[in-house]
Amino acid sequence: MVVKSQIKFIKNLQQKKYRTQNKLFVVEGIKTVRELLNSSLKVYKIYVTDSTVLEFKGDFVEVISEGELKKMSGLSTPNKVLGVFHFPVPEPLDFSDWIIALDDVRDPGNMGTIIRLCDWFGIKSLLCSSNSVDCYNPKVLQATMGSITRVNIVYGDLKRIFSNSEVAVYGAFMDGVEVYKEKFPKRGILVMGNEANGVSEAIEALVEKKISIPQFGPKTTESLNVATATAILLNEIRRG
Repeated sequence: MVVKSQIKFIKNLQQKKYRTQNKLFVVEGIKTVRELLNSSLKVYKIYVTDSTVLEFKGDFVEVISEGELKKMSGLSTPNKVLGVFHFPVPEPLDFSDWIIALDDVRDPGNMGTIIRLCDWFGIKSLLCSSNSVDCYNPKVLQATMGSITRVNIVYGDLKRIFSNSEVAVYGAFMDGVEVYKEKFPKRGILVMGNEANGVSEAIEALVEKKISIPQFGPKTTESLNVATATAILLNEIRRG
C-alpha cells in the first residue's frame, strides 16, 4: 500500500516547481515507461497495477491498486504504469551538426513533436530559451513518444550562446529566402520562434540568414504551426 505522502509527492511532480526542486519527472503508459527503462536514464520508481505488464524486475518496481494510481496520475484514465525518473545531466551542445533552437516555444504538444522530429532527423542537440515550455511537462513527454531519451535538451541564454558560436545562425521568418532556394551548410543553428510572435527582436538581431516556407495556396492561412514548419525545414536541411 502506498502511503498518502508518497502519492502527494508523485502528484506534485506534475508541476514544474516540484520537478525542478527534486530533479525528477513522471511518465505514464507502458510503451513510454518501457522505452525510458531501456535508456540511460536513471529510474527512481516504477508503479504498476499489474506486475506482468513490464518485464523489468527490481526494488524500484512497486505494485499498487488502480485507485492509488489514479490519485497520483495526471491522466483522466491512467494506463497501468507510472514511472518516475531522474533528470539527465545535459551534455555540451554539439556544434559539429545542426542544432535546433527554440525561442520561447510555449505549447507542450509543439515541444514534444519537435523533440520527436530531432530524433527522426538525427539532430543530437535541442537548445531552448529559459521561457520555453519545460521538456519534462507530462504533455511534452507524451508527445515525444520516447524520443526524450535520444535528444540532448539544453536550456540556456540564446543570445550568449549565439554570440559565442562559430556556426551560422538561421531563423524561420515569413519574409525570409525561400527554403527551396537555399543551399545549407553541413552544420548550423536553426531558430524557431514563439507560436504567436515568432522569433523575438533580440534574437532576430543575431540571425544571419532568414528563411521561409513559401505558401502555394490562397493567402488565407496566416502561418504554419511551429512544429510543422520545423519538420519541413529539417527535411530540406537534411536533403541538401
